Amino acid sequence: MSFEDIKYAYFSMEVGLSAKIPTYSGGLGVLAGDTLKAAADSSLAMAGVTLLTKNGYFFQEIENGKQIEKPMAWSIDDFLQPMEEKVSVQIAGIPVSVGCWKYEVEGIHHHKVPIFFLHTDFEENSPEARELCSNLYGDGPDYRLGQEIVLGIGGIRLLKKLGINNIHRYHLNEGHSALLALELEKELKDPEKVRDKCIFTTHTPVPAGHDKFDMKMVEDMLEPELFAILSKEFHIENELNMTSLALNSSGYINGVAQRHAEVSKSMFPNYPIHSITNGVHVSSWVSASFANLYDKYIHHWREDPYSLRYASSLSLGEIWNAHFESKKRIIDYSNAHTNMGMDYDFFTIGWARRFTEYKRPGMLFEDLERLKKIAEKHGPLQIILGGKAHPNDSGGKKLISDIIQVTKKITEESDGNILATYLINYDMYLGHLMTSGVDVWLNTPEPPREASGTSGMKCALNGIPHLSVRDGWWEEGCIEGETGWSFITSDDLYSVLEEKVLPLFHENHDGWRNLMRKTIMLNGSFFNATRMLHEYVNRAYNNRR
Repeated sequence: MSFEDIKYAYFSMEVGLSAKIPTYSGGLGVLAGDTLKAAADSSLAMAGVTLLTKNGYFFQEIENGKQIEKPMAWSIDDFLQPMEEKVSVQIAGIPVSVGCWKYEVEGIHHHKVPIFFLHTDFEENSPEARELCSNLYGDGPDYRLGQEIVLGIGGIRLLKKLGINNIHRYHLNEGHSALLALELEKELKDPEKVRDKCIFTTHTPVPAGHDKFDMKMVEDMLEPELFAILSKEFHIENELNMTSLALNSSGYINGVAQRHAEVSKSMFPNYPIHSITNGVHVSSWVSASFANLYDKYIHHWREDPYSLRYASSLSLGEIWNAHFESKKRIIDYSNAHTNMGMDYDFFTIGWARRFTEYKRPGMLFEDLERLKKIAEKHGPLQIILGGKAHPNDSGGKKLISDIIQVTKKITEESDGNILATYLINYDMYLGHLMTSGVDVWLNTPEPPREASGTSGMKCALNGIPHLSVRDGWWEEGCIEGETGWSFITSDDLYSVLEEKVLPLFHENHDGWRNLMRKTIMLNGSFFNATRMLHEYVNRAYNNRR
């Protein structure tokens, strides 16, 4: 595919392709990477546009129980190809050169989707401008706005410089790239034509997730011609809300789960908000042992994940053997990094998310005595946790310190019946190990603040049931007792563990393995990026309003 053939441009502040390319912070970026991988598998004429963050998000270390952030060390030219093309944007009245590196995602039929990683690290730029693409979500509103000028405005200009001139739809993955609407308006001279070209996916029902900038700062930093369009066509006063700009600029808007769409409608009642539930890239998240099993019996599962419904033909023994191989990998990793002495045969719970208060990482430990009694009654428990806190989230950092303390406390006090550990520097590699190797995945968000969640979807591809509050995707994926279980309070969580989960695991092996099989058939076959992308193509890209 030549650049001239590209019809769709997918803009995202972060893209997660591999732990080796640390240009992502978490779920938003990994979702973007999975979408672009699905586009390659589906031979879709798409390109990705994102930022090259040479320091990554951050490398996490724990010192005295506290998170410490260090720059990520990685060799860019080992993975990305530098491009010669450059464009210029103005930031605070000063020209800034913007270039890119290219990465190509190759699909199962060898179709390639290019991803352009924008950067400003050129000698002609000022030291401040050169650093704009050093740190993902860098400190300070002026730094962040500078990044979003590079992404939205620089991204559009660079696509044209590369000869990509026939884009039918621009897909904004969150509001960070919304300034591209101003560049389109400058070219098309018609806001309705801009809306016809733009699709906006909102990911967060949390106010802090929506970037806002003081309008005086925007006027100072933005090119005068573009600021004139902003103030005239979009009628924004005092403060620029990037989500509002994206909403106003897009002809198709969607949330990332059915419930999230309803929450978004209540937040933005003046806009028609649709629902396209997230999915995960099957080939990226299926463990090696399950991939071998699917290759043996479900031959086209990579190109047609719907065919995972034929997991009904897999024997319970083979499903368990595939799971056990994956379980050994995460147990070995945990033991190698923590000296915990975890056992392959013990029931293992996984929890890994961004550490922030509404995710409630400590919910499982609210009643330690009850948790100890459950382990004494049903057999030993192993609990593996992971996740980072945003560098500026002091509450999230405290939660990490609290979790480290409570895991040590309950491990010391439970006479070997509970082994609990926190694994540092959670990334895509560790995420793959956990979501393919634990026995059950625990999710504890405070409703309705979970937009979607995708970790449980990754687990489903590997037959791992979900144990979660009914929020985000789990409102759609939960078939009680068939694909997992739901709860509301910590008391409910303990009851479900004691009365349903652990008795099934320990006393009815075939019942547990049958539940694993149903999880693959019902959730693995549906909550995948191929289905998600097909919905975008049919409902947003090609069939509008």
